[in-house]
Amino acid sequence: MLARSFVTLALLIAGPSLAQTATPKIPPTPAGAPSDIYRSVVRIEAAVQVPDYETPWNSGRFGGGIGTGFLIGKNRFLTNAHVVSNQRRLLITIHGSPRKYPARVKFVAHDCDLALLEVEDFTDFEKFPVLQFGDVPHLESQVRVIGYPIGGERLSVTRGVVSRIDFSSYSHSRADQHLIVQIDAAINPGNSGGPVLQDGKAVGVAFQGLMQADNTGYIIPTPVVRRFLKDIEDGTYDHYVDLGISTFPLFNPAMRNALKLPDDGNGVLVTDVTPTGACDGILKPGDVLHAIDGHIVDSAGQILLDGEKVDLNEVVERKFAGDTVALRWQSAGTWNDRDIELKTLPPARMYAIQYEKNPRYIVFAGLVFQPLDTNLFATVKFDDVNVRRLYSDYVPNGIFTEREDIVVLTRVESDPVTSQLGGFEGHAVDKINGVTVKSLKHAHELLNPDTLPEFFVIELFGAPRPVVIPGNVVAAANERVSKTYNIPRLSNLTE
Repeated sequence: MLARSFVTLALLIAGPSLAQTATPKIPPTPAGAPSDIYRSVVRIEAAVQVPDYETPWNSGRFGGGIGTGFLIGKNRFLTNAHVVSNQRRLLITIHGSPRKYPARVKFVAHDCDLALLEVEDFTDFEKFPVLQFGDVPHLESQVRVIGYPIGGERLSVTRGVVSRIDFSSYSHSRADQHLIVQIDAAINPGNSGGPVLQDGKAVGVAFQGLMQADNTGYIIPTPVVRRFLKDIEDGTYDHYVDLGISTFPLFNPAMRNALKLPDDGNGVLVTDVTPTGACDGILKPGDVLHAIDGHIVDSAGQILLDGEKVDLNEVVERKFAGDTVALRWQSAGTWNDRDIELKTLPPARMYAIQYEKNPRYIVFAGLVFQPLDTNLFATVKFDDVNVRRLYSDYVPNGIFTEREDIVVLTRVESDPVTSQLGGFEGHAVDKINGVTVKSLKHAHELLNPDTLPEFFVIELFGAPRPVVIPGNVVAAANERVSKTYNIPRLSNLTE
């Protein structure tokens, strides 16, 4: 977790001038220091600016925070994505040195909460030891967590025991699940991005804790780290691939009997197949998945991999777009075997928190329209059942194949034109002048036609009547609203 505070931001603004005036030398490692590798674990100070989705034309609020990173190669510092999310300035500090080094993000992967940084001048780091990666630590084995947690300015080292290896949620994006390792040492704000060591090698990256429990922390294990580093080898990060299916455990004896399955504890039921996904047109709801890449799938949806029981999706997690995965399944009593070509599922990012992106919006005669996503949903707290349905069904029911965006009327700013339009906020837009709205860009085109219509008729899902705006009042209303609410641009259609 990233420790954020406005006090930190003030230090970020004031600190570098002194460091640039006098260039202090990096002190040598003190005699008897536990490990020279501590010098390669750096403190990261981030000045951030968080976008404002409530009033999207505003620049957003400023803040700051502290995180940890570590050297994994020549001018390659690994840390968490959430340490550097929405950053405007980054400074790196070496253990035992007051000097601050300007840094920048080279690659970031918000879906697995990892980022790679580089400093503007690597000269002072040339002789620093580079951390190598180990394997996934075994249950009950001991690890060390190194970082800069809240409560002090100096390096902190804690020890913990591996208590669980699981496939679980990564809180940074709110939508992704990957392999995690749980340890009985607290991961506090500021620890994020620090290395977790075992036998002199990094076996994970500290990234989140559990607020409901004491001394419980989670680390990103090396299979996830290695996949990230492999993905960026071509100069871009391409995201994870997805099978595009949902499954249901088959514990119930009556259900297994109805599906004519033996009582062997194997197989899971396919409940949904995402349109355009990797399995679309191949698997269908009601099929029973029995094996993936030769690994037997048990009735809980788990497989035995590297000596540990993990979610079946862990096989897919380690692959890339264009790779294949071998599936064995039963459909209406018939056995099927087929290699499936994997691909990403971009529409699913609608359920993930977005970073480093400006909110998209349209202001039209006092009406504010925005595309529905998790950032907006978390800000506005929609109560309308239609909006909630469109959100939840966007990927599973393939709404994205018809509508690139779900456009929502999020605000009605006070103006003579909008004086009788109370109660329409929070409704999704269905049509404008009879045309189904497919995206925010499409809505902008419909609201700014070459020929001005007599009326703009905006139909909303679940609203008792449409919103009707006379065409000849729009220009004057836009001018008034822009001045009244200090809106510099009436639209932003790109992220």
